[in-house]
Amino acid sequence: MAILSKPSLRLAVWRGLRGLCPHCGAGRLFYRYLKVFPLCEACGHDLDRYPSDDGPAYFTILLVGQLVVAPLLLFPVIWRAPAAVIVPATLIPLAVLTLTVLPRTKGAVIGLLYGLKVHRQDAAIHTADRFE
Repeated sequence: MAILSKPSLRLAVWRGLRGLCPHCGAGRLFYRYLKVFPLCEACGHDLDRYPSDDGPAYFTILLVGQLVVAPLLLFPVIWRAPAAVIVPATLIPLAVLTLTVLPRTKGAVIGLLYGLKVHRQDAAIHTADRFE
């Protein structure tokens, strides 16, 4: 295992966005649709310590909502067409785009967490529960 220099924040996010290990850029990040490898298969970096819990879902909803739903509200044809046409014509691309963007967003969040050095054990520092 070679010693690698820590990549820049931008490079780590770019690698995560492409579904690669943010540390080395050679190993895959996911072994299933959204399941992260515990260790990088190329460099052995611990990928399980980056808590990308709900953040990717929120960012995906925000992005897809801005790209699909907001423009739909601007077209007057939407208000005149029957619901039997508009609902499938909206929901199918919305679902496909969401399922396409979500893993990339999760990879980018993991790359961001890697670049900012945020680990799972840091969660106790950032919670209000410890002050009760």
